[in-house]
Amino acid sequence: MWRGFMALQQKLGYHILDNATYYFSQSRHYRKKVDWNKLRPMIHKRLEKRAKDYPVKAMVPVAYEVIKARALLIDGVTTLLKSIPIKACKYCPEIFIGEKGHLMKTCYGYRRHAKNQFHEWIAGGLNDIVVPVETFHLKSMFQDIIKHDQRFDFDRIPAVLELCCQAGVNIFDESLQSMIWKSNISEGGTATATKPQLFKDLITIANGTLDAWERLRSGVQRLLLVYPGKVCKHCSEVHIGPSGHKARLCGVFKHESWRGTHLWKKAELDDIVPPKVVWRRRCQDPPVLFDEGRDFYGHAPAVVELCTQAGAVVPTKYFCMMKFNGLGPPASLLPNISSS
Repeated sequence: MWRGFMALQQKLGYHILDNATYYFSQSRHYRKKVDWNKLRPMIHKRLEKRAKDYPVKAMVPVAYEVIKARALLIDGVTTLLKSIPIKACKYCPEIFIGEKGHLMKTCYGYRRHAKNQFHEWIAGGLNDIVVPVETFHLKSMFQDIIKHDQRFDFDRIPAVLELCCQAGVNIFDESLQSMIWKSNISEGGTATATKPQLFKDLITIANGTLDAWERLRSGVQRLLLVYPGKVCKHCSEVHIGPSGHKARLCGVFKHESWRGTHLWKKAELDDIVPPKVVWRRRCQDPPVLFDEGRDFYGHAPAVVELCTQAGAVVPTKYFCMMKFNGLGPPASLLPNISSS
């Protein structure tokens, strides 16, 4: 009986092995039969048919709304910065909205060469609040991939404008010139406000700016559901399109220096419109934020904090991050703070 069981088991094993060998041999044989010369034109035709479906007509109004919200946001922030000072670190991207910066050791230095250092504060500008994110301007959504030696043949424009352009907005239209390019972020961190005199007071400006910020992020989020965007896993490079470019500009690896190739992944909302989260001082906090109480302080996106200090009504979704009703640093930390 035992011999019969062993013979049956051996026979069953041979049968499974023969089936597996036949399956893999057939799969390999199938892969060898693929004729890429015939398959490649079919792929190109499919891409051409897919390109005819864009831009999506239903998303064109959303793109125009994003253009308007972006212009109002830049004009509003520019006007608020004339009344509310901000400080930017000289060696890292961190900023603080107020007359004096905080005293927390959160500076990591230029190119992260240092850690847990005090910030050296200088006057900040528009680019510190509304972070400029630029990308290559494509002639069409499904054009050929940009190669490294072609990187100077394409203009660099804000990623939000490129997203709206692919969504059907003619960003070079004369009727939109004053809205797009006059309110565009310049390298020096300044912008030209179209008609700031239309706002009656600071609170009205702050509420309008905060509303524009919410409409901008909501519109970009909806556009990203239809139009693909890519971001590098190792740096902040963004590309609007179904595939990334091949310009070697990453520089994440030391041995590659600036010739590194980007490693692309799907872009999210924060990659296109960075929130730039900052520390904020509440009424229950000390006059200057110290390192010992960092666990008790709140955070907020830079635009939200700027509008809050100007008197805007903050949406409830930011209450948890801002720790409105949270406790301040305990009294046991006050001697340490005063001694430091």
